[in-house]
Amino acid sequence: MHFCGVRGSTPAPGIDFVRYGGHTPCLALTRAEATSPALILDAGVGLTKATALLGGAAFGGAILLTHLHWDHVLGLPFFAAGDREDAHVEVLLPEQPGGEDAEEILGAIMRPPYFPIGPGDLRGTWRFGLIAPGERSIEGFSVLAREIPHKGGRTFGYRISDGRSTLAYLPDHCPTALGPGEDGFGEYHAAAIELVSGADLLVHDAQLFPEELAADAAFGHAVADYAVALAERAGVRSVALFHHRPDRSDEALDGLARRFAHTATPVSVASEGTTVEL
Repeated sequence: MHFCGVRGSTPAPGIDFVRYGGHTPCLALTRAEATSPALILDAGVGLTKATALLGGAAFGGAILLTHLHWDHVLGLPFFAAGDREDAHVEVLLPEQPGGEDAEEILGAIMRPPYFPIGPGDLRGTWRFGLIAPGERSIEGFSVLAREIPHKGGRTFGYRISDGRSTLAYLPDHCPTALGPGEDGFGEYHAAAIELVSGADLLVHDAQLFPEELAADAAFGHAVADYAVALAERAGVRSVALFHHRPDRSDEALDGLARRFAHTATPVSVASEGTTVEL
């Protein structure tokens, strides 16, 4: 698994964000027997980094979106390994309450006058589809989708397995939308527990620090402490804190790593360019 983008909300360029990276969310998953990724999670501007993982080849696989906020989709037209004649790309996104089809939904943000082309104008073979909560197979991975609370549109968390190991991916999650929970960080609700239980790695929204929760919870994100506590409750083997707020400097993220350096469950702070072998 490759972290191609770990920042939330907006990109973060500049000297204060060099070590952890400033690209918005994107993970690329490669099966154990393969040499290049076939499943990509989210399409923030980190998707531009995924092209280098293909070694000059076109992308052939699926891009699975958790939701449709800008920081998770704006990399789509800039994915060089997908925008070429020999590419084969399937984009999958959560079913929407209005019943629109997937290309129509993406076309609302990717079309003139906002952008020069629409989704259907990308080169290669692109297919756009919707998924509902439940289990399905995508590019040889078993994927469980569950709806989780996050402000401003339907949002899924995913549990992904290749039969050997399991990744839980909840990059945007607002558990306080369901109440404060027993520790004030939000409810440890059934969908979250089901997605993460026993996973080898949990990649989870950690946009907020505890002292920021009262002022910023309405934006729809989680406190880093919630992610760690959820993992410990659900028997997760390790946690990667993810979706860092755009003004969170390298120094501040170093401090976050130190704060969780001695937890029972190993905790890392996700950084762009890192590869994790599960």
